[in-house]
Amino acid sequence: MSFQPVLPMGGYVGWRFLERTMERQQTAHDQSPALVRDLDYFAEKIGSIDSAEALVADRRLLKVALGAFGLQDDISNTFFIRKVLAEGAVAPDALANKLADKSYLNMAEAFGFGGNAPPGTQTEGFADKIATAYRARSFEVAVGEQDESMRLALNLERELATLAARDIGDEAQWFSVMGSEPLRQVFDTAFGLPDAFAALDLDRQLEVYRHRAEAMFGDTTLAQFNDPERREALVKTFLLRAEAASGGSYSPAQTALTLLGG
Repeated sequence: MSFQPVLPMGGYVGWRFLERTMERQQTAHDQSPALVRDLDYFAEKIGSIDSAEALVADRRLLKVALGAFGLQDDISNTFFIRKVLAEGAVAPDALANKLADKSYLNMAEAFGFGGNAPPGTQTEGFADKIATAYRARSFEVAVGEQDESMRLALNLERELATLAARDIGDEAQWFSVMGSEPLRQVFDTAFGLPDAFAALDLDRQLEVYRHRAEAMFGDTTLAQFNDPERREALVKTFLLRAEAASGGSYSPAQTALTLLGG
């Protein structure tokens, strides 16, 4: 039987329960037999893989490789994935550099095919690095099968940490949010933005994001959410509004009162 997280309730109350039990539930997930088998196989075989073609040809390896970057739904799009990996990320015109979803770029950079240097699969600690990412993503998927909003909240925590570690400015960080569908869902919902907002000019979107961030949280920068209290406030706002929008236990009026009351 596959791992099933314990989520007795949804919304922000359910999120607080998940936070309190996260370590225990993550440990149980990481010890599930199917996941252990997949990662043992990956660790044993990945060092012999030196090309995109070889990786795509082994579905078990590809499952872990894609899952580590949240791209598990592309498991059957082998031609596309092979092209992304084979072109790598060094050349400006490589496919991974052209795609709005930067998950493909992150994967291409990690595996490092298509360049002059040895691929990432030949470097020390590569299997462990991918395994760590796969465990985290797989846990998020399991949570999402019961509550998609909580999956998005988990993704937010991890992705903000990744953005904080990159040497890029605030504008580039906001553009990274716009290029990530899961992050965009969290911010658009928390900021009360309509679906049509994503169709606006990117510079206009940036202006609106910064304005809403300052109005609601006191600062225009994305880096403010590196602070645990600010990040928790963002997650709370997102979950309350997502639950209200889905017809959950909170009405829009109750959500507003809860937010105003802290």
